[in-house]
Amino acid sequence: MRTIGQHRDDLAALLAPVVAGLGAEELSLDELVGAGARVGSAHRVLAAPVASPVPLPPFDNSQMDGFAVRVAEAGQQVRVVGPVPAGVVPEPLESGTAAPIMTGARIPTGADAVFPVEATEPGAFPAALELPRVTVPADLTAGTFVRVTGSDLPTGAELAPAGSPVTPALLGALASAGVTTVSVRRPLRVLVVSTGSELQGADTDAATIGDANGIALRAALAQVGADPRAVRVPDDVAAFDRALDAAVGDWADLVLTTGGISAGAYEVVRQALGPRGLAVTPVAMQPGGPQAFGSVVFGDGRAVPVVSFPGNPVSALVSFEVFLRPLLAAAVGLTPDRPTQVLPAASAAGSPAGKHQIRRGRVQDGAVHFVGGPSSHLLVHYAAATHLVHVPVGVDAVEPGDPLTVWSLR
Repeated sequence: MRTIGQHRDDLAALLAPVVAGLGAEELSLDELVGAGARVGSAHRVLAAPVASPVPLPPFDNSQMDGFAVRVAEAGQQVRVVGPVPAGVVPEPLESGTAAPIMTGARIPTGADAVFPVEATEPGAFPAALELPRVTVPADLTAGTFVRVTGSDLPTGAELAPAGSPVTPALLGALASAGVTTVSVRRPLRVLVVSTGSELQGADTDAATIGDANGIALRAALAQVGADPRAVRVPDDVAAFDRALDAAVGDWADLVLTTGGISAGAYEVVRQALGPRGLAVTPVAMQPGGPQAFGSVVFGDGRAVPVVSFPGNPVSALVSFEVFLRPLLAAAVGLTPDRPTQVLPAASAAGSPAGKHQIRRGRVQDGAVHFVGGPSSHLLVHYAAATHLVHVPVGVDAVEPGDPLTVWSLR
């Protein structure tokens, strides 16, 4: 039976060429952050470097509300002229004058420093606009409270290299430089396949249930920048083949299936895709022991990576956290690892010694409290948990106070 590390390494090798080969798309800044954005800016990275078309800041401007003056007139009284609001090109500053200037406004030609309005007797605008004269501080030096052209970035310099995450700060820098569109890496397109003839909505009389995996995994994929779609297929090999070939088409970069890879009589994923390149490879993990992966050729002759998780919803989500999330998060500039701590157990628990057990838990008062049991169908308990709790291979019992590694899910 394979270890978690061996399986993760094989999935990384399977997906690396796909992630590296994703194309680019040109999007406006509004498309990246607008309400209709398919994948938010926090999950995008630049596909090409961006150079600044202008210096930043693009002109000398005032760092504060005050008076633009000439340092050569320090210690002298000068006449107050018309104010300089932000967004206008001011008249040159004549000798013997001071111009009231607002934060961010352009420094007039001839001025080389700003002193704050608080240095005047009114101490604030608009009252200081009524002053006929002001005294230039005797200790004023050139450049005081002046944001110099290009002090953040000169013209043509790189705003950000390829591979940079599109963060709020980067979007702000792009907008301030007048950049309106950028080339970003296309999101990974993932087809989420839920198998099972029972997935027709919760109905106790009809013995059917809702498709928890389809929506939960789509949400998990979206959190790491993927573009997911979902399809449900019945436990029939011929119907499965037809539905999957049609859904994959020329769209999917990755197929993620749930269910159908265990030892039952209707294991449709194993039966349909095993002959086409899928390898069933159990992993020493609980939940999530049944796993499969491979490069599968679909109806149009295109080989697409397939990753297969168990069908129980907790198994599927734990498998995603352990195997796929770190790979996909890293590809879009997000931190691949969940925040991790080692904390004492608050209570006792058992674990299969030959498997790495992953329990659900909460951290309270500096200790780990298990939430629910280890069973892989307890999705409500998973939803109530804030952490995944790791019990390593070789441990068959956890006692209160034993140190446990926990991953934060929040």
